[in-house]
Amino acid sequence: VLSDETCPDEKIRMNRVVRNNLRVRLSDIVSIQACPDVKYGKRIHVLPIDDTVDGLSGNLFEVFLKPYFLEAYRPMHKDDAFIVRGGMRAVEFKVVETDPAPYCIVAPDTIIHCDGNPIKREEEEEALNAVGYDDI
Repeated sequence: VLSDETCPDEKIRMNRVVRNNLRVRLSDIVSIQACPDVKYGKRIHVLPIDDTVDGLSGNLFEVFLKPYFLEAYRPMHKDDAFIVRGGMRAVEFKVVETDPAPYCIVAPDTIIHCDGNPIKREEEEEALNAVGYDDI
């Protein structure tokens, strides 16, 4: 969470990717709590979403993941999705696993695995239809 002097204290801003990961929509009420004990990750495993790598060749790690994570200390949570722009393209990835689980901060020593078959978009969209806060 980053502070923003232009945003009132009782409101937050989050992009579409974060809203999708949290399964919330614009104008939903959310509660933010500190998570002070997040560990640096030993390793994470991420896979691309299939329709975002169609026709793409080359090393996904070197072109997309390495620059995205380099010195950024990004928090990652299992099952979250994130978009990386590079090489004139945007590729969507999903976090398959983190160590420690279920979340960690990707630090310079974190090993990033991206081996495996891309995840089918249909499977991801089915997961988005799972029970969420709107259903409670």
